[in-house]
Amino acid sequence: MYSIYIILLYLILVAWKPSRKIAIALTPWLIFACSYDWMRLLPNYEVNPIDVRGIYEAEKSLFGITVANGSTLIPGEYFNLHNSAFADFWAGFFYLCWVPVPLGFAIYLYLKGEKRHFIHFSIAFLFINLLGFVGYYIYPAAPPWYVINHGFEPVLNTPGSVAGLIRFDNMMHFPVFQSIYSGNSNVFAAVPSLHAAYMLITTVYAVLSKQNKWTVAIFAFICVGIWWTAVYSTHHYIIDVILGIITAILGLLLLEKVIMKIPAVERFIDKYVEAI
Repeated sequence: MYSIYIILLYLILVAWKPSRKIAIALTPWLIFACSYDWMRLLPNYEVNPIDVRGIYEAEKSLFGITVANGSTLIPGEYFNLHNSAFADFWAGFFYLCWVPVPLGFAIYLYLKGEKRHFIHFSIAFLFINLLGFVGYYIYPAAPPWYVINHGFEPVLNTPGSVAGLIRFDNMMHFPVFQSIYSGNSNVFAAVPSLHAAYMLITTVYAVLSKQNKWTVAIFAFICVGIWWTAVYSTHHYIIDVILGIITAILGLLLLEKVIMKIPAVERFIDKYVEAI
């Protein structure tokens, strides 16, 4: 479990005075990484039954595409048959932005001295992730690539798959996504799509922190690109993406309009700003 190494590094940074403030500042990101890794200890399919067929049939009913032979395909199946090198390149580019861009934006806010915006954004990122993780345990669901590769029977401990992103790896002649998804902590954690949430959160806080219009526009472009890639690569259903967007919006409203208004939380944020 990589979380052990992250925690050890964190403790070293906290112990060393020159790096203590940045370590404390990045605590929400540490909790996010460790929480994701710790889901291995109790897989969601040990808490609730896995849905494989139900969500597939719902996707086909809502967003199915009828092809020439009269059969109906889910969008992911359609893109498996209809793809291009141009689309594959952009799909890989967008998915590589998934965590690095939000983390890079957080570090930018910190280094620029926008500590309060940094804290709000970092806590929001963690909060939305925790909401998503709860969703995984309430409703374990297989992604579309699982149905395409394995059918409708749940097989526990199924290894992660790069799915349609393998085309990007082949294009680059390097296992970019294979190295990432080989360590997937749980393939039955597709709903809600946190891929759909991350750049939406980042774009919202770019607006709230009054970044220039080009930064906001680029973030929004990447955000939409990730939504499209999630479906194009068969990593998510459109349903997953929509639920990920809803999770992000509701989570942000709850956090900023309710939780952050609680006096005790406001005092905590003030002290956090002083500490970093």
